[in-house]
Amino acid sequence: MDAIQLSKKLGGKIEIRSKIKLTQKNLATLYTPGVADVSRAIAKNSKLAREYTIKKNTVAVISDGSAVLGLGNIGPEAALPVMEGKALLFKELAGVDAIPIVLATQDTEEIIKIVKALAPTFGGINLEDISAPRCFEIEERLKKELDIPVMHDDQHATAIVVLAGLLNALKVVAKKITKIKIVISGTGAAGVAIAKLLLAAGAKNIIMVDSQGIIFKERTGDLNGSKMEIARLTNPENLQGTLQAALEKADVFIGVSGPNLLTAKDISRMNPEAIVFAMANPIPEIMPDLARAGGAKVVATGRSDFANQLNNVLVFPGIFRGVLDNNVKSITQKHKLAAAYAIAGLIKNPKSGKIIPAALDKKVAKAVADVFKK
Repeated sequence: MDAIQLSKKLGGKIEIRSKIKLTQKNLATLYTPGVADVSRAIAKNSKLAREYTIKKNTVAVISDGSAVLGLGNIGPEAALPVMEGKALLFKELAGVDAIPIVLATQDTEEIIKIVKALAPTFGGINLEDISAPRCFEIEERLKKELDIPVMHDDQHATAIVVLAGLLNALKVVAKKITKIKIVISGTGAAGVAIAKLLLAAGAKNIIMVDSQGIIFKERTGDLNGSKMEIARLTNPENLQGTLQAALEKADVFIGVSGPNLLTAKDISRMNPEAIVFAMANPIPEIMPDLARAGGAKVVATGRSDFANQLNNVLVFPGIFRGVLDNNVKSITQKHKLAAAYAIAGLIKNPKSGKIIPAALDKKVAKAVADVFKK
């Protein structure tokens, strides 16, 4: 049965169920008049909502449909199946109840206003598939203006799983993160977040490349705020030119951009024992067999049909399990680094074909959640 048939048969992937069987006897406790006692208690102290309601274990998965998978700006209704899927993974992998919410607006201020208005119901906000550069401001504003954790999954969960994979890939090739040259293709939400987390982990030489070529400090005319910031943080030698020029003597390629951008010859420009993370979905920047033909030692993609799947499903369930269990208000850079090391640490003896746990490995969520323990 294909995805269309299954979706039609099920009418969606998730449902809401009661935690206790409803009877005539308990109706008065679960609803009226007993529920009024709970409401009066929360009215006196709103913090009790976290103990007495679904807020304790519930996350909102919110999208405006502007940057969905590799499909682009397809709108809220078309984004809903993806948000349902995220909610399913939250529950199955970490026991977190997640409610998919898609918004019929792509206006930054309106999105911020709506999410703030919805926030009292939830213990955390998972932003999803919101295009750059709007996603940066939306997340930052909500983090400052809400008292519950907010994370844009496309940025930070992606960055965490990339760092986790890279830590183990570097063990395979016996290189240090402080000594390598890293090329990142794609300067949207994921690319910028990956660069920042790798810098925090000790990387010194990162070259960012967009559709116009290498990002460098003096490039004029087409750099938005996030690209201007990343230009200041990366490319220490101020290189200029194409993606192929950037790959010259590089140790690592990370792709979060588009399909079929590279050839085996391009990979051969890189240093021996090269690491290639080609993560564009559904078609990566270069297929694994071609990357290996070009000399890559470790190859990863975002796909489940190849070895080394780098997928943010390894991250977001455990992140929110951890923040909910420990009443954490903000997900910090320290948390993200610890999560990456925790995921990497689950692979005791990394090999070129095994640098990251399987996407549905339930040990991962617990390992990530544990980094939030106080």
